[in-house]
Parts: sequence; C-alpha cells; structure tokens
Amino acid sequence: MACYAVIDTNVLVSALLSSHDDAATVLVVGKLFSGDVIPLFSDEILKEYNEVLRRVRFHFSEETVRILIQTIEKFGERVVPSSSGELLPDMKDLPFYEVVVEKQKDDAYLVTGNRKHFPVKPFIVTAKEFLDILNAAK
Repeated sequence: MACYAVIDTNVLVSALLSSHDDAATVLVVGKLFSGDVIPLFSDEILKEYNEVLRRVRFHFSEETVRILIQTIEKFGERVVPSSSGELLPDMKDLPFYEVVVEKQKDDAYLVTGNRKHFPVKPFIVTAKEFLDILNAAK
C-alpha cells in the first residue's frame, strides 16, 4: 500500500546533491518513482520546486529537474489546502504544512530536513524516520 507524503524542497535538493545511493533522501525520492509514495503538492509547492531546483548554484540539469517535477505531478495528488492559521518560524514553509494537515485523514507525512521549522507533530518526520515508517508498514 502506498503512503502519502509532502516532500519538502530541502529533501529533493539533498537527494539530488548526494553522491550516496543509500542516503535517506535519495531512497525517499526513489520511492516517488517506484510508486511506494504518493507525493502531495499544491501549486505553491510546485512553484517552489521549480524555482529552487533550477537555482544556478545547484547545477542540476534541466532534464533532471523536469523529470523529477513531472513525476511528482504525474503520480502525485494536487491538494488545495485550507488555511491552518499556523505561524511558523519560516512562513515560506506554510504551504508544505497546510497540505499535509489537509490530508491527515489519509495518514500523510511531511518529510523534511528542517523539523525545527515546523510544530512538533508525529506526521512531521525526517527522511530516515519516513523510511522507518514505510519499512514498518510492510
């Protein structure tokens, strides 16, 4: 059974920068391609993915970025979240939080490398923790 997840942009960047095939972020992104994870996104999240992943400093190829975003759109689920009223340390993270909150009835997770930017909630996890959750569900 597939699991729903909002993937924070920092997880995608980390995966694309990693030179280790067994890095947790790389494995999480691989789960998007295998269908084990159904990515959740909003228009705001896609806008951030497009902007951040195309930053010159990362040197990601256009093809890599295009394939990753197309995969997220093709196999994922677009969510139009309600306002949570939550105040976060970095309000640019609010779209990620609101999408995961909107989908909580589906046991969705927010996978991030910056947990300190979000409230302490059991559905906000690191890439490693998310992999442990997926493995336990098998």
